[in-house]
Amino acid sequence: MIEHLRAAWNEITAPGGGFSMSDIEVRGIPMRVFDSAPPNMRALWELASLHGDKPYVVYEDEHYTYADIAGQVRALAHLLRNTHGVGSGDRVALAMRNYPEWVVGYWATASIGAAVVGMNAWWTTPEMEYGLSDSRSKVLIVDDERLERVLPVLDGLRETAPLHVISVRTDRELPADASRWTDVVVPADAPAGLPEADIDPDDDVTIFYTSGTTGYPKGAQLTHRGSVHNILNLIFWTVVTATADGKAVAAGELPAPPPADPDAAPAAPVFMAPTPLFHVTACNCILHPCTLAGGTIVLMYKWDAGRALELIERERATNFSGVPSMSREMLNHPDWAKRDTSSLKSLGGGGAPLQPDLVQKIDKSLHDQGGAPVTGYGLTETHGIVSANASRYYLAKPSSAGPVVPTLDAKLVDEEGNDLPPGPDTVGQLCVRGAVVIKGYLNRPEATAEAIVDGWFNTGDVARIDEDGFLYIVDRAKDMVLRGGENIYSSEVEAAIHQSDEVAEAAVFGIPDDRLGEAVAAVIVRRPGSTLTAEALQAFVGERIAKHKIPTTIWFRDEPLPRNANGKFLKRQLRSELVPAD
Repeated sequence: MIEHLRAAWNEITAPGGGFSMSDIEVRGIPMRVFDSAPPNMRALWELASLHGDKPYVVYEDEHYTYADIAGQVRALAHLLRNTHGVGSGDRVALAMRNYPEWVVGYWATASIGAAVVGMNAWWTTPEMEYGLSDSRSKVLIVDDERLERVLPVLDGLRETAPLHVISVRTDRELPADASRWTDVVVPADAPAGLPEADIDPDDDVTIFYTSGTTGYPKGAQLTHRGSVHNILNLIFWTVVTATADGKAVAAGELPAPPPADPDAAPAAPVFMAPTPLFHVTACNCILHPCTLAGGTIVLMYKWDAGRALELIERERATNFSGVPSMSREMLNHPDWAKRDTSSLKSLGGGGAPLQPDLVQKIDKSLHDQGGAPVTGYGLTETHGIVSANASRYYLAKPSSAGPVVPTLDAKLVDEEGNDLPPGPDTVGQLCVRGAVVIKGYLNRPEATAEAIVDGWFNTGDVARIDEDGFLYIVDRAKDMVLRGGENIYSSEVEAAIHQSDEVAEAAVFGIPDDRLGEAVAAVIVRRPGSTLTAEALQAFVGERIAKHKIPTTIWFRDEPLPRNANGKFLKRQLRSELVPAD
C-alpha cells in the first residue's frame, strides 16, 4: 500500500507531471513551488466565478449561487476601491459570524490586492480595539453583535486613522460615516468586471490572529502564494491517493470500482464548514478548495450537532471538516441513526488529533456508503495543512497525521533548536520550511525572528516521522505534562480515556505537584446515563497506558467543556477554574 503511494507521489511530482515543482528563492529562503500554481487568489476567484448558477453558499435556510455571490463581490470590490480608497497593501477587517457576507468580503478584498483581517468573533471590546488598531484596517465590515462591542471605542480608533464601517444584518442606529450593506452592496449597479489590481504572489492576502499563551494575539501574515499552495497541497493529496489506489487495483490488491455512468455529470462536492471562517481551517481548507471545485459550502449560525445532522441530510453534504469533538458529538447524537447521512464521503478534520478510537468509529459509520475518516495537521502559520491522512492510509496508521505535503521540508529539533538525526524513533519539536510558511507576524519583528529562523518555522509541536515519512504529532510542547522528569503527552492519555464508551468529552493537563513537579489531571464529561467513577476510569485507563500516565486527579462535569471559537478545549481556563492559584 505504502509502495503504491510512494510511486504515485513520485510520478505526479516528476517533471511533466500534474504537480511538478521547481526550486525558487523567496525573501532569501529556498523553497519548492508547483509549476502550475496561479499567481494569486484573485485568479482563483475569477475562475470560480465562472460556475454561474451552481449553488455556492448555504447559510441555514438561505441559498446563494456563484452568480449571486460574484455580483456582490464585484459591487463590494468597486465600493472598497472607489469610495474608500482601498488598494494594494491596505486592510479590510471582517468581524461577524459565518454569514454569507464574510465570503463576499473575503473575495472582494483579496481581488483588489488588499488583505482580509479575520477578526475573532468571540473577541471582547478591548480585543477588537487591539485588532483594529494593530492591523490599521481602513474598513470594518461588521455584524450587529460585533458592532455593539466596537461602538464604545470607535471614536478613539478614528482619532488615529480613518475607519469606515459597513454594517451587516443590523437594524440599530449607525454611527457617523457608516453604511448598511444592503444600501451600498448592490450587484445590479456594479460593473461587469472586477477593478484592476496589481497583486504580487507574496503580498498579504489575510491577517489571521493567533491565540498566544500570554499577551495580545499575533497577526499572522498569510500571502497569496501560501494560500494558493495550500489549496494545491489539498488537491494533491486527493490526486495522489486516487493514483495510488489505481495502482493497487492494477496489482489486484484492491477491487475495481464500479464503472461510472458516462452520461452522468460529476457531482460537485458539498462542504460542511462548522468552524469559524476567521480561522484557516474553515477559510483556507474548506472555503478555498470548495470554491475552486465549484462546490457548495454549508454554514451554520452556531455549532449544534443536531442541526449539523439536519443540514447534512438536507443539503446532501459530502465532506465534513471540523475539530474532532464535533465528529464525536455527531456520532454520539441520538439523531445520527435517524438522519440520512449517506451522502458523507469524508468525516473528520483538524485542529487536534483524532483519537484512534474515533478514526475506527468514523470508518465503521461511513464504510458501507464509501465514506472514510480524514484528518489534516497544520497551523495558521502554515496557511493550513502541513500533512494529511485519509481513507485506508488513515486506517493503517490511525495515530498519524499523514505524510508532509510536497512543498514543505520538515525536520525535528531539540529544545535548544539543534537538529536531531532523522529516524522513526526520533522525537523532537517539528520545524517546517516552504511556500506555505507565513511571511511573519504583523508589527512583530522580534516574534517573527524567534519563530522563523532561516525560513524554518518552529511549530511548537512535539512529533516524530516514521520510516514511511508519515508524521505523528505526539503533543503540543505546552500541552506536555512533565511528571518527575518523565514527559507525558496529554493526547495519548486522552486517546486512552476516549476508548471508554462512557466518556463524551475529556481534557487532560498537568497540575502542580510538590513531589513530582506536575501530576496528570483530567476533566471528564460522561455520556448520558453513565455512572462512571474516577476509580473505574483509572482502572480502565490503567489497562491501556503506563501507570505513571494515569490521571491521579479526575473531575466530572455535567456541562460541555469550554471551547474557543474554533472548537478546541480551553485547558488553561479549566486549570485556572479547578486548581487554586498559589
